[in-house]
Amino acid sequence: MQRQSACRFCGGKRFWKVRRNSLKCKRCRRETTQHLGSIYLPRQKWHQIIHWFVLEQSTNRIQEQTNVSKYHILKVLLILRRQTLKDVPEIFSGIVEVDETYLGGQMKNRRKKVKLLLGRNRRGFGTVKQPVFGILCREGRVYAEIVPDIEAQDLQPLIEKQVRRGSTICADTWRGYTGLAAKGYVHRLVRQSENQDTDQEGHHIKGPEGFWGYLKRKLAAKGGVRKSRLYLYLGEYVWRYNHRHLSVKEQTDRLINLVEDI
Repeated sequence: MQRQSACRFCGGKRFWKVRRNSLKCKRCRRETTQHLGSIYLPRQKWHQIIHWFVLEQSTNRIQEQTNVSKYHILKVLLILRRQTLKDVPEIFSGIVEVDETYLGGQMKNRRKKVKLLLGRNRRGFGTVKQPVFGILCREGRVYAEIVPDIEAQDLQPLIEKQVRRGSTICADTWRGYTGLAAKGYVHRLVRQSENQDTDQEGHHIKGPEGFWGYLKRKLAAKGGVRKSRLYLYLGEYVWRYNHRHLSVKEQTDRLINLVEDI
């Protein structure tokens, strides 16, 4: 018998299998359909939605392929994005690269009221865009998180949480990374210029910069993301980037396993 989280009538967790995709609760004796997660949908529909989600299809396209209401599809996609936030990589070691960036649309595309509220949008430090911090292991895995600011008290706790002490950290000359050597890391400074951002020993931060490019292209293709939901899309694309070498079936099975853990 396939796994069923709980009976939607009484909360019981023991079932008889009575027919295909249907179960009968041993406590209340009422029949229910097998489903995953917290949305009442047949497992087959869950599998179909997850499959098309992995293929990065739009909500309308998923609705056409699955014949599920858009309301349920949006709920399922929300659950999937929340579950990708939990599938984080293990602690990094060896040589890692760290970098920060800013996410947000251009000021000219914002509403007039928002422009007046935010004022002039400067580039780099002082911008009104959302700062994001990323850590990339030379093996190709990345960890990224939204941060309130890019000062040392915002960045270094994340480095201590995700990077094992004794590792080599490649970072630019931003003051937020000052003091990493005193915390047990080998800190290699990368002085970026227009023509060169790699030293003679191969220390660079091209990895995070490549991920930022990938992330911004994906977000731009969405046509805009609400700031309150930005962390969900960040988690989704970190997950996609870390598992980009898996086949569609392997990615689908991994997401199904994540949903079954709810």
